[in-house]
Amino acid sequence: MTPMATQLESHEPRPLASPAEHGLPPRPLARPAEHGSPPERLGPPAEHGSPAIALRGVTRSFPRVRQPPLTALEDVSLAIAPGEVVAIVGPSGAGKTTLLELVCGLQQPDLGELSAVAAALMPQRDLLLPWVDALENAGLALRLAGHSRAQARREAAPVFEALGLAGFEQSRPDQLSGGMRQRVAFARTLLSGRSLLCLDEPFGALDAITRMELQDWLADALATSPRTVLMVTHDVEEAVVLADRVLVLSPRPGRLIAEFTVERPRPRERTDAELVALRARILEVLR
Repeated sequence: MTPMATQLESHEPRPLASPAEHGLPPRPLARPAEHGSPPERLGPPAEHGSPAIALRGVTRSFPRVRQPPLTALEDVSLAIAPGEVVAIVGPSGAGKTTLLELVCGLQQPDLGELSAVAAALMPQRDLLLPWVDALENAGLALRLAGHSRAQARREAAPVFEALGLAGFEQSRPDQLSGGMRQRVAFARTLLSGRSLLCLDEPFGALDAITRMELQDWLADALATSPRTVLMVTHDVEEAVVLADRVLVLSPRPGRLIAEFTVERPRPRERTDAELVALRARILEVLR
């Protein structure tokens, strides 16, 4: 891997930093990468405080029958500050979903260390309950937290309306389009009350116009009610519009190979010349 360039502008990769710069202990020994050393640390500036997510030399592999284990992620180290929005981009099979599931505690690393605050995961599939209506699906986390059915529906209604679902409160999942089901799942994630949201292609099932509308809605929602967000996306434009930082994973085994800081103020215009240039640079790394 060639050395990353020193950051000269907002659309240049940030220089690599040490664990101590972010107030983190040195990472433990981990299996070295096969094709060069990965970044020592990808993380926010020290002034952001203790990280909401910290990975140190994390490797995750899966056993296979009569074949060597499949390594999905290798020696991944990163730190994400509370309130940061970080997007992960990379080719298919690079371990992006595996990374989210590790952060949410659904998997455990084979090597390295990981710590994270409690998170809500929005998977690629909506996983709505087919026997209850859309509004009750949206308020599921509230019900699990002990709210009454009426209270959960009442609290879910404003988010439901904000996502363009008004009028479909009593519809069952099989009566909704794929895009509407995805919006219900998104509402369910937001209503979890968790300070950390892990979003796996949250708008991937939506048409282009609805996707842009919901990207704008999410940006506004995070401005008024900040959360820490770790988002996987294949849409580089979405990443630069929504995220504070964009991290790039290599082809499998996934290693963090580049980091870009998005310093444009919000709200952001997709046609902003700096965002267009940043998108082009990220795509260069992905090619």
